[in-house]
Amino acid sequence: MNIEARKIEFIQEFLKLQSEEAISKLEEILKKEKSSHKETEQMSIQELNKRIDKSMKDSENGRLTEAKDLLADIEKWS
Repeated sequence: MNIEARKIEFIQEFLKLQSEEAISKLEEILKKEKSSHKETEQMSIQELNKRIDKSMKDSENGRLTEAKDLLADIEKWS
């Protein structure tokens, strides 16, 4: 099933919803999805390059966290 067909099927199912709570949850998901896309879409090429340069400098200067260390820290959170 392609994306257009999936969207149509989703809309059809959405229109059948009678639960105010379910509609609110879907609205919240949509808002979050739109805001996360908006943040990345608004980044200019210059800003992206600036972030890449900063990341490279951090890496060169040892300012990074190894994945295994991060995972160990996360396990301590719970």
